[in-house]
Amino acid sequence: MIPQSEMLKFRESLRGQSFTTGEHGYDAARTIPNAMIDRRPAIIARCAGAADVIACVRFAREHDLLVAVRGGGHSVAGKSVCDDGIMIDLSGMKGLRVDPRQRTARAETGLTLGEFDRETQAFGLATTLGVVSKTGIAGLTLGGGWGHLHAKHGLALDNVVSADVVTADGRLVRADANENQDLFWGVRGGSGNFGIVTSLQYRLHELGPVLAGAVFYPAAKAAEVLRFFREFSETIPDDLVIQCGSFTTPDKVPVFAVAACYCGEVAEGEKILKPLRAFGPPMADAIGVMSYVQLQSMFDPFFPPGRQTYVKSNFIRVLSDDAIQAISQCAGTSPSPHSFAPFLEHWHGAATRVGVTDTAFPHRQHSYNMMLWSNWESPSESEKNIQWTRTCWNVLRPYLVDGSYSNYVSDEGDAVERAVYGPNYDRLLALKNKYDPTNLFRMNHNIKPNQTVPVRISA
Repeated sequence: MIPQSEMLKFRESLRGQSFTTGEHGYDAARTIPNAMIDRRPAIIARCAGAADVIACVRFAREHDLLVAVRGGGHSVAGKSVCDDGIMIDLSGMKGLRVDPRQRTARAETGLTLGEFDRETQAFGLATTLGVVSKTGIAGLTLGGGWGHLHAKHGLALDNVVSADVVTADGRLVRADANENQDLFWGVRGGSGNFGIVTSLQYRLHELGPVLAGAVFYPAAKAAEVLRFFREFSETIPDDLVIQCGSFTTPDKVPVFAVAACYCGEVAEGEKILKPLRAFGPPMADAIGVMSYVQLQSMFDPFFPPGRQTYVKSNFIRVLSDDAIQAISQCAGTSPSPHSFAPFLEHWHGAATRVGVTDTAFPHRQHSYNMMLWSNWESPSESEKNIQWTRTCWNVLRPYLVDGSYSNYVSDEGDAVERAVYGPNYDRLLALKNKYDPTNLFRMNHNIKPNQTVPVRISA
């Protein structure tokens, strides 16, 4: 229990808002998009800047509080909120400065990718950042950052030039290629294990309208579509990113769709996408020229906040005929009309040409990432949806590698954590021992330190 006088003193020291149990705004502040997560922090601090974050870290350490960090709140594992501890909420930190001459952007980590894209596109610039506009940039980037531009420009973390980080000892440090290089390596894929990132500087790239959208097929044709998808993906250029999967349309039709984004010259894109648009033929073709901001919000209606969400995800070893048969066996069978499962992302191009150990994110060698992204409305439906997800995952398991993309993993324990970091785990463990030896930052896909040396709070 924290003395009331100390709690009041802490709250008054913040420039941003704070909330405790029973106060107006507390329930809204603790609620995250995944409705399966219902936790009650002792205090929520909505930080206005890095100084507030520093104050929160010092307060948490002084009072031995569990720490959760919220950016956009979209951790499917629910790591953004904790019971009884302090929720350090960055959602009020929305500063963004675009430098069109240097083609960089300095962004505070309360921004969503939609907010980021809107500002950078005002200058005809963009960088890789996810595919759903409401997603927070921070968690997405620190875990990897697959998106529509990854094949041409790399993952989101591959475009990070520098990061400002509040470490466990209460210091604000800069991490880049010249300063705190080890920390710079670790935050790019380390999922918040080493500190709280308060701002990120990104490299930007010229980008105008894109040729994008999706083609739709009956769910019963999943195997046929997947065989075409495999062959088509083997020859596509870096300008094109594709993904495919099973879901139900708003008018209750189970479909298997292929989504695409071509970010080069539109006329060339029309030629390259012609085989995809002609195959089948599809029951519907919704590919056209659109702004990048428009594309980035295309999936938003399918992922509203307030649904129950459970996810299983692994990279596929080889998209063999047997794997295709297993995937198609699950297509169109989810008990919920709101699920995207199974769904495949094709990874290629610039993101896969980065060395496995060049950043903390190791999963560079696999062409396909599989996810079972199950969403449903009522808690009463949880058991059957979770069981269906696990049953499908077991059907697919022989074709999957252990490695997982951390942004798509529910909370499954230590074995999953090791698989997330793969061959970089031991190096990340050494960094954890250095920067957070008491595991203050453990509400993440956690790397548990193997020493417990007390951390001195900096003056």
